[in-house]
Amino acid sequence: MNTAGMLAEAFDRIGEAVHAAVEGLSPDDLNARIDEGANSISWLVWHLTRVQDDHIADASGTAQIWLTEDWADRFGLPFDATDTGYGHSRDEVAAVRVDSAEPLLGYFDAVQERTLDFVAGLEGHALDRIVDEGWSPPVTLGVRLISVVAEDLQHAGQAAYVRGVLERA
Repeated sequence: MNTAGMLAEAFDRIGEAVHAAVEGLSPDDLNARIDEGANSISWLVWHLTRVQDDHIADASGTAQIWLTEDWADRFGLPFDATDTGYGHSRDEVAAVRVDSAEPLLGYFDAVQERTLDFVAGLEGHALDRIVDEGWSPPVTLGVRLISVVAEDLQHAGQAAYVRGVLERA
């Protein structure tokens, strides 16, 4: 398997996990929090998608889909348009609410498509390119992509857990 194929497989698994966690849920379930300090499925999927969008846009030298395809307006969240959810407080987590699964999956699928297009073109030493000099050592594209995969799978798993708790309640 080549680099592009391996990365596509990893990102495909994120897509499967996100869809499994979200599809068929009511708005009440999507927005439910197990307790007041917990993340909702809505917040988890919004956040993992925002991080993927932000990082892939930066790595590919493109603008974020959140901004260019009006997803920020569609969600209507009370945050700066560049907010990805990193470090959100309980109140900020509670502010991420949806009326259906459509915006969560629509935004995720749009970001996923761009991500898969981007990784399909990666060859050879492309993963060695430095994409963030703000760390020591500087972050390569390969490390950044693995970071996105790891965070996205973690949050998709958390969303699946919340769904399981809600379905058993």
